[in-house]
Amino acid sequence: MNQLDQRCINTIRMLSADMVEKAQSGHPGMPLGVAPMAYVLWNRFLRHSPANPSWSDRDRFVLSAGHGSALLYSLLHLTGYDLSLEDLREFRQWGSRTPGHPEYGLTPGVEVTTGPLGQGLSSAVGMAIAERFLAAHFNRPGFNIVDHYTYVISGDGDLMEGVTGEAASLAGHLKLGRLICLYDDNHIMNEGDTELAFTEDRGKRYEAYGWQVLRVEDGNDTAALEAALGAALAEQGKPSLIMVRTEIGYGCPHKQGQVVAHGEPLGAEELKLTKECFAWPQEPSFYIPDEALAHFRQAVEKGKSREAQWQELFTAYAKSFPALAQEFLQWTSGLLPAGWDSKAAVYTPHDKVMATRDASGGFINAVAGSLPNLLGGSADLGPSNRTIIKGAGDFAAGNYQGRNLHFGVREHAMGSIINGLALHGGLIPYGATFLAFIDYMRPPIRLAAMMGLKVIYVFTHDSIAVGEDGPTHQPVEQLASLRIIPGLTVIRPADANETNEAWRAALTVKGPVALILPSQKLPVLDRQKLAAADGLSRGAYTLRQAGNSTPDAIILASGSEVHLALQAAERLQKTGVAVNVVSMPSWELFEQQPLEYRQAVLPPQVKARVAVEAGIGQGWKNYTGDGGEIISIDHFGASAPGDVLFDRYGFTVENIVEKTLKAVQACKNTL
Repeated sequence: MNQLDQRCINTIRMLSADMVEKAQSGHPGMPLGVAPMAYVLWNRFLRHSPANPSWSDRDRFVLSAGHGSALLYSLLHLTGYDLSLEDLREFRQWGSRTPGHPEYGLTPGVEVTTGPLGQGLSSAVGMAIAERFLAAHFNRPGFNIVDHYTYVISGDGDLMEGVTGEAASLAGHLKLGRLICLYDDNHIMNEGDTELAFTEDRGKRYEAYGWQVLRVEDGNDTAALEAALGAALAEQGKPSLIMVRTEIGYGCPHKQGQVVAHGEPLGAEELKLTKECFAWPQEPSFYIPDEALAHFRQAVEKGKSREAQWQELFTAYAKSFPALAQEFLQWTSGLLPAGWDSKAAVYTPHDKVMATRDASGGFINAVAGSLPNLLGGSADLGPSNRTIIKGAGDFAAGNYQGRNLHFGVREHAMGSIINGLALHGGLIPYGATFLAFIDYMRPPIRLAAMMGLKVIYVFTHDSIAVGEDGPTHQPVEQLASLRIIPGLTVIRPADANETNEAWRAALTVKGPVALILPSQKLPVLDRQKLAAADGLSRGAYTLRQAGNSTPDAIILASGSEVHLALQAAERLQKTGVAVNVVSMPSWELFEQQPLEYRQAVLPPQVKARVAVEAGIGQGWKNYTGDGGEIISIDHFGASAPGDVLFDRYGFTVENIVEKTLKAVQACKNTL
């Protein structure tokens, strides 16, 4: 290692330590130990353009060990991204662009929000899948317009998390040779040495997954690091795990290699001694040697040059393949082509009964030709979820053009991988499973909402109507639990036409969308007598109007229960009770509507309201008011035919009628 390289590595170390010390909060140990591998990667291998962080053919870098965010911020500032030294001084402070863990969309150059361990590496698998799919679709001989790598720095905690086992297994199976993970093998976890809980041979485990495993015995050996990265790039048929033996808190006389270096500032005296160890000036803090900064900032011109070369290639590509070039620009813009949904079916009552999962599958296949960048799959439930794109092939090693992703029984990894697909750009990903199993993938759903990603979830078998499989497979609390995630739009359509509208919303609204679909067949509502299904786009709409005057009561329902509500309203009408039925598939979309519209659907003067939904009742009081009635199931189900369970648990026309009359009478009594 030459003197300049050492100076640059120590600059990363000391900037990171100064950030944590000034904030009196953070994780200094990881950046101190990992700085050499990060430097070698960013200085000699990473193809990026600091002047344009969104350049489509850049290499992706994921700091899966997100607690080491100071490392990433140091690299971003030093290499010339729009992140100032003042931003570094504001590390972890209110309003800063340098939060405690990297946040996508906040800090230029941050590719993914990380911190929950394992999510970064697992999302990187999705990025690597995206690169292979796009390359297979667009590249032509002499024109590799998609030609980049996905790099990860992970730690012991990442590899302990089960999600990375799921994702790494799939990555090996798919032979994603452009995925390279540098593993900070420092043998330290939060409670002590990894010997406490993590003693398997990680290298053999990843070899069994189908990865190339390389080892660097000394994390400060830049020549060995460079050789290992070179070997990883040379292996195109397997993802690579580079196990780098490091020491947490390297250079700290009293904390090096110890747990205390992990998650707290070094302290003024220890920081002073660490700077002495590296022959670093004590003052000023946040010191950057001129020669180191000049060396790092070469990344700006290198990036501009690489991007210009790519742009020249793309210009020539556009002349030879104009249709493909236009398609590439359209995909990467995130915009939908004109008329993309024109082939979607319109259903009538003559279609009789149809499960909304069938309508969902029909919509996917109807628009698949217009949206060739729509791809996804299921956690081994594709035939049940109806998510297979017919004739589109399976994404697999040797066929990276396939649009059907087979995740296997790996819900957690599926959630993270489709996040990576969305983060990469150019694709519209979806993932599916039974609603009861979403808890396996809640962490990536939460992160998708946090990042505002365009991912679509297809969750079928949505209630106790699942029946004989029993309470383990009958979602009761899951629907409510999704609704409490900020930024996630949840839609539970009532029939085939509402399902089409739900998909239209899913593909056009901001952020992630969860489609909630039952397994049982439902009638197609007669839109000649009822309101049009496009009312779904507003979250809730008056499906059945009692008359021109103010109704006596309102029944609100979603999904399969809307049909029961309509039957109850017809029966009540015969007794002289005027009832509006409101289909309410999406609370989130409804809350975005103007107050005037919301009050038109739910007139404040109509206090007699009944909500019907085959899940827990949490949240419905916001719409029924304290005096309203809620027909819900606030306990687990049982193993029995679905229609029997609906009858036993009160999801019947008779019970809705009874509860509505009760609400009407209660309102009269308060007058």
